[in-house]
Amino acid sequence: MRYKLLLSFFLLGNFVWSQVPDELSNAEKVYGLSRFWQEVNYNFVYLDKVDRKAWDDYYIQLIEEVQQTPNDYEYYRLLEKFCARLNDGHTNIYMPEKLRNQITGTSFGEYRLFLSNIEGKAVITAVNESKKEEIPLGSEIVKVDGTPVPVYVEKYVKPYISSSTTYILEDWGISRMLEGLMGTSVNIEFRTPANDLRSLTLTRAIPVEEKMFPDLSSTELLEFRWLDKNTGYLALNSFADDKINTMFEEKLPEIRKAKKLVIDLRNNGGGNTDIGVNILKFFVNDTLLYGSRSYTRKHNAAMKAWGGWTQAKDTVGNPGARETFLAGKDLLMHEFDYAPWTISKPAVNIVVPTVILLGHNTASAAEDFLIFTDKQEHMLTMGEPSFGSTGQPYFFELPKGATARICTKKDTYPDGREFVGYGIQPDIFVKKKLEDFINNQDPVLEEAMKYLAEKRS
Repeated sequence: MRYKLLLSFFLLGNFVWSQVPDELSNAEKVYGLSRFWQEVNYNFVYLDKVDRKAWDDYYIQLIEEVQQTPNDYEYYRLLEKFCARLNDGHTNIYMPEKLRNQITGTSFGEYRLFLSNIEGKAVITAVNESKKEEIPLGSEIVKVDGTPVPVYVEKYVKPYISSSTTYILEDWGISRMLEGLMGTSVNIEFRTPANDLRSLTLTRAIPVEEKMFPDLSSTELLEFRWLDKNTGYLALNSFADDKINTMFEEKLPEIRKAKKLVIDLRNNGGGNTDIGVNILKFFVNDTLLYGSRSYTRKHNAAMKAWGGWTQAKDTVGNPGARETFLAGKDLLMHEFDYAPWTISKPAVNIVVPTVILLGHNTASAAEDFLIFTDKQEHMLTMGEPSFGSTGQPYFFELPKGATARICTKKDTYPDGREFVGYGIQPDIFVKKKLEDFINNQDPVLEEAMKYLAEKRS
């Protein structure tokens, strides 16, 4: 086993070595690159959106470049860059665990800070308790290592991010802006809300203080409270833990008193679609719910061979020729059988004027929830577009403990409308501004309350 020493630093009186593995042989590097390229060509469901010549040309270029990488970290960074060319949020490269454990973008020893994209600015939205005066919330990072943030993000961050939507790429470009190996340093210049310009050099290291301002550990799976005497607020923050079913049942008697309702999915990254349906059935009158349609790539070696000499003109009025033509171009698709979801109707439903809040972090099973509600006349959506990425990933191993996944399933609205790559669009668009964050205001919720105030229960 070979290692290249990156650098050392002192932390809490202990001498800590940050080491970057250099275990991969050139043959393994080329194999890992080639395995990913091959699996994409064979399984990636959105291959029709890929410039195949540019994709293959970049693969050929990387065959030489990966062999010149100085360590495993830089090798897998190149694979991340290759993967990002596919523009898909469910297609990713995952470094080996021992490498992932050496990477941070939020922990800097005595400093911890989190960034968010607010109005295109890199805004500090959380900091460890002891540093909240030195780094006030709402401060904007304007330069990283002397480079203006937009230039830095475009050059050093975005090229390595796999995203289906441009706005998630912008969000993650900022939130991951300070990522790097433990032990390395980065200089930031930031402007406080009072317009003071400050500079700080941060060294990536294990945090010495866990308490954050604001508290980031307080989010419950489910939250219910009253916005006024008639309007209930229900936050469903994940469908990944079935404990939310029990929590919902416990709150149900109180929720049933609501004459109007806000359902907040802005922090729901998905999970199990069944959980979302089990909750949604209490808020609709229907016994059938119409979810997404699904498609995948279809392989037939003989048809692909025949497609080599099938021309577009041969497909007119000839379904068989059309199939061979598409197979020859790796574009033949299989549509899964479609049927609506059948649900059992509860004894008492809560069908009242309802606003569903969504945002960029509303993803996967939470997007399924939104598709089910698409035609519900008593429901309206408000906020920003959803995450815009879902599907069935195929996982496989890469050398030395790394893994990759490739999206194999395309999902659309029941009528064929696409939301992957675009996000589910709200009926009413409302976006938080920097002044809203600084003043601790929630304009999306405020707008929902205004809307419901005008609705009769």
